Amino acid sequence: MVPPVTLRRDIDVRLSYPVHFTRDLLAVDNPLLAETVANGVSGPHAVLAAIDAGMLAAQPDLTKRLGAYCRRHRDVLSLVAEPLVFPGGEAAKDGGEHVDLLHDVIDTHGICRHSYVLAIGGGALLDMAGLAASTAHRGVRLIRVPTTVLAQNDSAIGIKTAINRNGKKNFVGTFAAPWAVLNDSCFLATLPDRDWRAGAIEALKVGLVRDADFVTWLEDSAPALRRRDLTAVEYLVHRCAELHLNHIAGGGDPFETGSSRPLDFGHWSAHKLEQLSGYELRHGEAVAVGIALDATYSHLVGLLDARDWQRILRAISVLGLPLTVPQLNHTRAVLDGLEEFRRHLGGPLTITLLTGIGNGRDVHEMDQELIIAAIRRLQMHACSASHVVG
Repeated sequence: MVPPVTLRRDIDVRLSYPVHFTRDLLAVDNPLLAETVANGVSGPHAVLAAIDAGMLAAQPDLTKRLGAYCRRHRDVLSLVAEPLVFPGGEAAKDGGEHVDLLHDVIDTHGICRHSYVLAIGGGALLDMAGLAASTAHRGVRLIRVPTTVLAQNDSAIGIKTAINRNGKKNFVGTFAAPWAVLNDSCFLATLPDRDWRAGAIEALKVGLVRDADFVTWLEDSAPALRRRDLTAVEYLVHRCAELHLNHIAGGGDPFETGSSRPLDFGHWSAHKLEQLSGYELRHGEAVAVGIALDATYSHLVGLLDARDWQRILRAISVLGLPLTVPQLNHTRAVLDGLEEFRRHLGGPLTITLLTGIGNGRDVHEMDQELIIAAIRRLQMHACSASHVVG
């Protein structure tokens, strides 16, 4: 028998992309977008814009401002077509029809690997556009312009794209770094209060597993955040994005080949709650409940003391977010979400729980009866505090 022959090489993949923070990105005298597209290479460069319909409804002059910007900087960038407008929220990534449309337009207008897809909108729109860009020609340059707190401080920062398929959230997707992320705090001014509040939960999440001082800042700044103080939310976005980037760059597993995902703390049940609500729940609202549930479980299992548990629930409440929702009553379906989460990750079940504020710990099993007890305990606490939505 001839022994097998194996060739093996180690290939280091370097990812590098900037996350910029600015105000009034589309002001004609703001050079950031033009400089991002130019990248030191003479133009003009072809750009295809995809815009969130919700953002356009809130700022009807958005396409006009984008057109004026491109005309002012026509030596650098050229819009190849009228901006494509897609539904906002989960409707943007519900199935593949919008990805197919974006693929067709990329093909029709000759968008290549040295051209750009400019995605302006919330996290779901960025997810969908990112999947289309990352799979056309095996990768078209994507510039993300997130327009919600949640997208600016969390979902736009990572290197993941996805759409919902087969009845599962984020079932079809890729790992693909954007060309750049351009955070413009002026887009946040027209957000509904519900979306403004929902964005704060990812900041609390990353603080709970990574940075106790940030949690303290969030507690102290909750009144300013709720009255929509721009300086406060700019710091929240910047620090949360920084912590997420630090984890992606320094966590040792940017492509999630393992099973540990501490930045998904509270998400195993949140994804199921979103699905059970028909995606009427905002992602941030579902994550708030998921964090409250996992903090309660952490307390019941003996990892988290009562003082820290109560502090976490109080922090969620003062940020204006729910501790429970009616979908938690569907306990069997909620528990099914645990196995769906494990299958999505692959490998053994790995859930991050808390041993204290700023300290996460991975566990590889959760007691279903204790999860049900945690749901009941949380519902009792929330009922007494009157923090139920839906």
